[in-house]
Amino acid sequence: MNIILYTPKSDNKEWIDGISKRLPNAKIRAWHPEDKEHADYALVWRPPHDMLASRTSLKGIFVLGAGVDALLSQEQQQPGTLPAGVPLMRLEDTGMALQMQEYTLATVLRYFRRLDEYQLLQQQKQWKPLVAHQRENFTIGILGAGVLGTQVAQKLVELGFNVRGWSRSAKNIPDVESFHGAEQLHKFASGCKLLINLLPNTPQTVGILNQTLFNALPRHAYLINLGRGMQLVEGDLLNALQHGQIAAATLDVFIEEPLPSMHPFWSHPRVSITPHIGADTRPELAMDNIVANIQAIEAGREPVGLVDRARGY
Repeated sequence: MNIILYTPKSDNKEWIDGISKRLPNAKIRAWHPEDKEHADYALVWRPPHDMLASRTSLKGIFVLGAGVDALLSQEQQQPGTLPAGVPLMRLEDTGMALQMQEYTLATVLRYFRRLDEYQLLQQQKQWKPLVAHQRENFTIGILGAGVLGTQVAQKLVELGFNVRGWSRSAKNIPDVESFHGAEQLHKFASGCKLLINLLPNTPQTVGILNQTLFNALPRHAYLINLGRGMQLVEGDLLNALQHGQIAAATLDVFIEEPLPSMHPFWSHPRVSITPHIGADTRPELAMDNIVANIQAIEAGREPVGLVDRARGY
């Protein structure tokens, strides 16, 4: 078995050693532009066009980061980047779900207990107890009911919150009110005091966080964006904040990263920013996931995390 590897990093030793340890009979090598030798599998993150274009004999391509949107976008811009007919696999969960739970819980509780507002009052040297939010009036909506969205929803349910979810197709998550399809999006949003975006990046989700959706939320709602920057219409958020439709927003992803120093989000008193750290791939867990999938394919079983290229995830 021959495996080729490409990441933008110059040192891929951790991945090569880790896969070799798990698959001692496999030969894994870092790909280079002159590499035309046979390969059965490819492990990639933002690969050059020439790496995969002619490799129609591959049994599988594994993306080493969260989401496959960058690779699918590259295929649209440079057709042939992904060889036709070769299965493409995303990482289902390599420690990212726990990290997303941590991030969302920290942020949800900050807004629920109004700690963000107390921080502003501290800066103004004001001693001013605020009326506490009540769980029955603090429904949390999650856009995206995949692996990450489902686990975040379940953790919030455990804490006693009313949770609802929205996805492209119908999903059934215990104790979570489910909505699906474009026709139910605004009905879903109408009851959400806090909105969390965990959608995959597809042509259908670009710009989904817009003025129309914000207007469907209860007034003074909160927003947490952990999906992709392209899903947020930034000007619409600034307008919604200015008019009080959105009370505050926490953003981890942006259209342009790093966020330009002159961007108004930096200085907005009701916008909190983190530098795309919501969840990172854990290499050891990722390698376990990839090797299990390779073994499944070799045994004739269906791999997990198989990407539907037409749907974008």
